[in-house]
Amino acid sequence: MGLTMRKEKRGFTYADYKLWPDDQRWEIIEGVEYDMSPAPSDIHQKVFGELFLQFATFLRGKKCQLRSAPYDVILPEVGDAEEAEETVVQPDIVVICDLKKITQRGCIGAPDLVIEILSPRTAKKDMTTKLELYRRMGVREYWMVEPDKKWARIYTQDKKGRLIVMNTFGHEDKPEVGILPGLIIELPLVFAEME
Repeated sequence: MGLTMRKEKRGFTYADYKLWPDDQRWEIIEGVEYDMSPAPSDIHQKVFGELFLQFATFLRGKKCQLRSAPYDVILPEVGDAEEAEETVVQPDIVVICDLKKITQRGCIGAPDLVIEILSPRTAKKDMTTKLELYRRMGVREYWMVEPDKKWARIYTQDKKGRLIVMNTFGHEDKPEVGILPGLIIELPLVFAEME
């Protein structure tokens, strides 16, 4: 299970990222580049579509905003100059409640909620590298969704601001979104077309 194709240079920044071809999808995590090609599988798209629909329906008319890949989430370290930022990711789905973070460039700073739909090509990165990144950057809730095995693992912030695993939910469960009280995600619908 290879992570990605690599470019030759090390220590990439947002300035480099902006010069890469539009028909290619890349992420940079702490200056290291990750190729996100090829396009997601059909199963990935079905899971994505149902999750997005449930979130979008709930958030209609509410303060928090929903975005989906391809959408840049730029996670600057303290003191980073705008073009020197070394972390730009494109999660499948994000919820942003601090609307000052939304710019023409994308989301600058940690979204409140991030969802990554796992695929064989990127699962290791999503379960390790990105989990640690989202912990460090202050994401309040992180969902990993595994289409093939039909589960969703939800991490939430504890009282000390650390992301900890809340639970892993199966295909028949209906977990509530921690940062959006009242939003119950119907996992039977998310995984319905995979029987």
